[in-house]
Amino acid sequence: MGKAKRRDFLWIVLFLIVFINGFEAGGYQASLWSIGKDFDLSMTSMGLYAAMELFATMLAPILLGRWADSVEKSKSIGIMLGIQIVAAILVLFTASDIVFLGGVFFLGLTTSALQFIAIAALADAYPVSGGRKVAYMTSMYATGALIAPQVVDLYLRQGLHWRTLFGILAAGSILCFAGILACGSKPREEKPAADAFSAGAGAFILPAILLLGVIMCIYVGFENGFTFFVDTLFTDVLKADTGKLALSLFWAVMIPSRLLVGRFSVHAKKILIISILAIPCAMLLLAASSNPTLVLCLCVPLGFASGAIYPSVLTLLLPLAGKRTATATGIITSATGIGGVVFTALTGFLSDRIGMQAAMLVLVSFFAISLICAIAVIRMDGKRTAASSRPEST
Repeated sequence: MGKAKRRDFLWIVLFLIVFINGFEAGGYQASLWSIGKDFDLSMTSMGLYAAMELFATMLAPILLGRWADSVEKSKSIGIMLGIQIVAAILVLFTASDIVFLGGVFFLGLTTSALQFIAIAALADAYPVSGGRKVAYMTSMYATGALIAPQVVDLYLRQGLHWRTLFGILAAGSILCFAGILACGSKPREEKPAADAFSAGAGAFILPAILLLGVIMCIYVGFENGFTFFVDTLFTDVLKADTGKLALSLFWAVMIPSRLLVGRFSVHAKKILIISILAIPCAMLLLAASSNPTLVLCLCVPLGFASGAIYPSVLTLLLPLAGKRTATATGIITSATGIGGVVFTALTGFLSDRIGMQAAMLVLVSFFAISLICAIAVIRMDGKRTAASSRPEST
């Protein structure tokens, strides 16, 4: 066992997969303005180009959730990485807009699948420390999304094409593919007998999981609507060249936010409520301002509050999932795709009609629904905890 522990690097590979996913998201967001210019797209069309990937993100868990629970997770991760590599290479070497959209669709499909399967694999392989590791894993997504806009900005300034992003993605996916083949995904930790029994007896509480899905649908929908268009907001509306910096700043503050949620995961319920309330407050100020410096500064509280939602939802989710971790995380991931498709397309559509800041304000109003869902889930979880403690007292 000691030798196996010393050689264990599964968590590193899974963290890297999520980092690459974040890099893909941040890189595509930072490239959207250049893609729109290259393909001569309107705001509405840019929203639809962004939504194509997010539509695939929505479909992946619906199509692949049960399959991922029924096969060895290392095999499913390897298959998804293989498809991702092919899709990235296709986009890199073709000038056809149809092939581009097809490649982006499959990138969204595999990125989504890898996200929820990697989370499930981590929770299954590390039953003792998995909850904390999952919260930390979400910070890797934010780290990738933080770095990507600056990398995109760097190579664009050097005269390289925006398609360079997809070459970087292909190389990262190849590295992850080699890593997952080398280490597999079998359990690395064993729970004490009492914990193992209680974990096995856990019920799959669908209503609470669906409500968490609604929260993630609205949060990720808003996040995508904001991040895909923040560079355009600065360039076209605020007449400033700090859009990519704003995007990176938004993702940067997510990292300490998600690490703190991992550290204080016992307070995930309170953190979730505070975050849901903080996002509309920050967005009200941002939408009312025409000062690019103030808007840039407001990306800090907006990103910090946004960063806390995903790990808080996952912390609440895992005890509600029973043994069906891939199915539960798949439902959550599917909800994020639905939100991404609808809200991103809606942001582009509304921006052409009422202005970008007003469009973002419309989207953030949906957080009122998130607040209602969060309160309902917290009550359901309280009842679950009370019910599970009764047999032990008899």
